[in-house]
Amino acid sequence: MFAPIVIGLRNQIGKAQFNQLRGKVIALHCKTITNFCNRIGVTPPERQKLIRIARDNGKSLGLLA
Repeated sequence: MFAPIVIGLRNQIGKAQFNQLRGKVIALHCKTITNFCNRIGVTPPERQKLIRIARDNGKSLGLLA
């Protein structure tokens, strides 16, 4: 789904710049997930478990590049 977009962007801007941008996006995404989980009362171990499930589902669905 998003993999072709990610691969195209990486090819266009170069691997080094892409990795910097990717790191910033991942950090922002993690912060957003943490804030949401804190707001609704999800404990850190539960949050980690949900993140692992989402990651594994993304891999099996081909959403990760």
